[in-house]
Amino acid sequence: MAHVPGSSFAEKVFAADQIIRVGIVGAGEVAQTTHIPTLGLLSHLYKVVALCDVSQNLLEHCAAKFHLSKEDLHLDASDLIKRADVDLVLVIAADEYHVGGVIIWIGYMRRYAAAFVEAVKIVKSMKKIEYARVRDIIGYNHLFVNQSGFFPVRFSDIPDSAKDDLKARSQAAALASLGQSRASNPGEVSTWRLLCSLGSHDLSAMRELLGPPKGVLGAGRHGSWITALFDYGDFVTTYETGHDSVGSFDAHLEVYGDGKRVRVDYDTPYVKGLPITLTIAENDASGAYVERVIRPTYEDCYTLQYQALHDAIFGKGPVKCTPEDAAQELRTIGLVMDAITPP
Repeated sequence: MAHVPGSSFAEKVFAADQIIRVGIVGAGEVAQTTHIPTLGLLSHLYKVVALCDVSQNLLEHCAAKFHLSKEDLHLDASDLIKRADVDLVLVIAADEYHVGGVIIWIGYMRRYAAAFVEAVKIVKSMKKIEYARVRDIIGYNHLFVNQSGFFPVRFSDIPDSAKDDLKARSQAAALASLGQSRASNPGEVSTWRLLCSLGSHDLSAMRELLGPPKGVLGAGRHGSWITALFDYGDFVTTYETGHDSVGSFDAHLEVYGDGKRVRVDYDTPYVKGLPITLTIAENDASGAYVERVIRPTYEDCYTLQYQALHDAIFGKGPVKCTPEDAAQELRTIGLVMDAITPP
């Protein structure tokens, strides 16, 4: 998530050629393998000027690796936010800290992929959708992170107070969303957290592609594996997600209709430059099966989303993923949770 100090972009005045100065809250492996390197490569648009984390050792490591000074490091996010030289704050910390009335941009990077944007145009033009499928079954993150070439590190010098605060926030969020009975069940909380993290990217992309579902016809869970059947009135959409120990990233959306199949395939975002493809399968006029694989660009979706964010800041494009937009996933997640275990 990102926000500009103040309640909206309109309250901040930027020069036409100004480089946006960024403060980052959270210096974990996602920040080290995707966000900070991407912003560094977009040095004509952004500059990271401040970094915050609860681990002093991690801050010092990142400072040395990404060329930040000691004065750029903060253990308290409020100190970073107060800095006059920070135009934009990226919150890449745990989900429990993604709160605040000034947040204006949600990092659903998959929706910025060029292949996905093109797929949306095709699907929206379909006269009749017969079936759709959303799948996100991937290996554990370390299987990709360890081969990313970015060599992220972890440290254990996290204060007990920070651990206690995260635990309290996590329990409060689960209680507010699930109710007392389900919030006290570790399995229910684990399912909910998976849907709110990895699942939120799938469900957000599904909603832009197909619209919000009318309801959930059924859902099931076994360990970290979740399956749901969404009701779209004239068609149904299957959703399946889970983790295993195989180094494969099987994430795609596929829509069947108008005599064609339209599919977007994603690869791991931890390895930069892997293509996101659009496949269109149909029969041609002679009846022969034809399959076209389209790779609009090698630019990864993190790069594309930061370019889109920069355009939005300067009034050259829309803010696609707003808090109001993202809040719709909470409804869908709630429908899945209720189908698995009624409240």
